[in-house]
Amino acid sequence: MSGFKYHLWLPVAVGVMFVGLPYSISLAAQLMLGLPSKPGYKKYLEAIKPRRIYCITKAVLESLKWLQYGRLYLQLKSWYENEKNRTHYEKGIQFGRRGNKLDLYHPPGLAKSGGDKAALPPLVVFVYGGGWSSGERCVYCLLARHLTEELNATVICPDYTTYPKMNVLGMVQDVADCLIWTQENGQKFNFDKNNIVLIGHSAGAHLCVLTTLFLIDAREELFIEASKQRDLVATIKGVIGLSGVYNIMEHYKYEQKRGVEYVSAMHKAMNGVENFPYYSPTYWLEKFDQDKLKRVPPVTLIHGTCDIMVPAEASTEFSKMLTSMSVKASLYLLPDLNHTEMVTDLMSNDRRFYHVVYSCIKQEYNKLTI
Repeated sequence: MSGFKYHLWLPVAVGVMFVGLPYSISLAAQLMLGLPSKPGYKKYLEAIKPRRIYCITKAVLESLKWLQYGRLYLQLKSWYENEKNRTHYEKGIQFGRRGNKLDLYHPPGLAKSGGDKAALPPLVVFVYGGGWSSGERCVYCLLARHLTEELNATVICPDYTTYPKMNVLGMVQDVADCLIWTQENGQKFNFDKNNIVLIGHSAGAHLCVLTTLFLIDAREELFIEASKQRDLVATIKGVIGLSGVYNIMEHYKYEQKRGVEYVSAMHKAMNGVENFPYYSPTYWLEKFDQDKLKRVPPVTLIHGTCDIMVPAEASTEFSKMLTSMSVKASLYLLPDLNHTEMVTDLMSNDRRFYHVVYSCIKQEYNKLTI
């Protein structure tokens, strides 16, 4: 009898492990994040396909790696909420048409210049990622603080309205509004408003590049005067993209390959596949004439070779395109670095890739702000 129970228990356990558990995880993720965009019952048939089940389960299990950053998260939350650290930054400054907020971090030992422009530090605007659907500025307080120290710059970290509250056009408007705020408040907060470097990670890198290109093209949908858009472009000395996405259609193909295109917020935030070209920096570069291409600031692309969320090819192909169009571009491919480490390792100087990534950023940043 005991042998019979053993032989019965074994296939049940195997079934739970290799069928029940993956289907439970995958279907729960799809119900929360979105079922396949198929008509009628076909969405359910697509949702339970074995390949999609195991691809999404794999992606969910990979996301559990974030748990290893629990200690770092508690550390940054403690730092952000500690009132003693308020001497380092200005917290919760409202800006823009949607009333978003930004934090401004002062460089260490900032001398009161008394209005002397030569003494004003450059400005870095850091735009975080989160798949166009998540993120908040407080999570990047330690990163922003280290940026001020490593670059001797004032650093701004703005929030922007993410999906589903807003689509990508709204996010671009928010980044542009942040740049307008810098022009109106440079003297008040003691930074050089005409010496700005944009740094973004993942979706934030995409937004930095796309916002710059929209401003160069003086897009009416930004609802900013064309002359003001031209003035903003002149203040942007360069863009540094960390693990970014620059061709939305190609990244969608990569998401399809991974089986996560429906649970990803990307196609929803872009208002559907038909709008992928409109939200792709590669598309706008192809449309630009020589005059507009000359106004594109230098672009630095830094990517980890072990990135499975956004493959390094996203940066290598974009770099080739920029170079072919005579836009100044620098590319750094960092071995063994993954998507998450690109940003978490900038938050603490004892992290594995802290000095490696900052050395790349500093090398290019010093060229841009001379």
